[in-house]
Amino acid sequence: MKFISWNIDSLNAALTGDSARALLSRNVLDTIIQDNPDVIALQETKLPSKGPTKKHLEILKEKFSNYEIVWNSSVEPARKGYAGTMFLYKKDLKPTVSYPTIGAPSTMDLEGRIITLEFKDFFLTQVYTPNAGDGLNRLEERQIWDIKYADYLAGLDKEKYVIATGDFNVAHKEIDLAHPENNRRSAGFTDEERQGFTNLLERGFTDTFRYIHGDVEGSYTWWAQRVKTSKINNSGWRIDYWLVSNRIAGKIIKSEMIDSGPRQDHTPILLEIDL
Repeated sequence: MKFISWNIDSLNAALTGDSARALLSRNVLDTIIQDNPDVIALQETKLPSKGPTKKHLEILKEKFSNYEIVWNSSVEPARKGYAGTMFLYKKDLKPTVSYPTIGAPSTMDLEGRIITLEFKDFFLTQVYTPNAGDGLNRLEERQIWDIKYADYLAGLDKEKYVIATGDFNVAHKEIDLAHPENNRRSAGFTDEERQGFTNLLERGFTDTFRYIHGDVEGSYTWWAQRVKTSKINNSGWRIDYWLVSNRIAGKIIKSEMIDSGPRQDHTPILLEIDL
């Protein structure tokens, strides 16, 4: 099976915008369509609390005519038009869909951050992990999230094997970002967040990219938009992942980034696995 995950940073802009960035985003969507994945996971959709509008759905159903669409949006008292996730899966797959809450602090459980698809033999789940925030003002809450999320995945893993993806908002090791020495207390590379990800893997999960590619350097999934040369200079971070239960790591065929051209921010990531 083939799966693709992408932090799209506003589905509305990608579908209906006319800026240069929106056009680049549509090009990335077209690339994803050409890959013909079985399931597509999107994070940071930033849709209204009621989900995609009629216009959004019309465009999505035209572009992804062979896919069912499910979503999880941020609802009050959480911020409007914030975070959010979406799955598109081929119509013949017929998974059971759930929108888990994990007992996270503040409004995190209301921000549309997790969707899980249950198949006969496995769970496929995606996450948009909360950012530690400016000045690390959300770091303590983020640490609680990491514990709760690890508990959630480990619970799934007791029932069936797990495939988990998304924007985890952490560069795990020094080789997962271009300038570790300058980012020791930056959101996404604090010792606390990195340890949280280590703890997650130690609950029985494999980072599929590292499993396939080892300690290769210079492979990233995100480049800061505010630095115009970040992608040209490959000054990036690897913060988007495909994880699998350890016991199915040997079934991985591919785990890699999909070229998003000159578009900065996140690039899609692909997993092929023999299920």
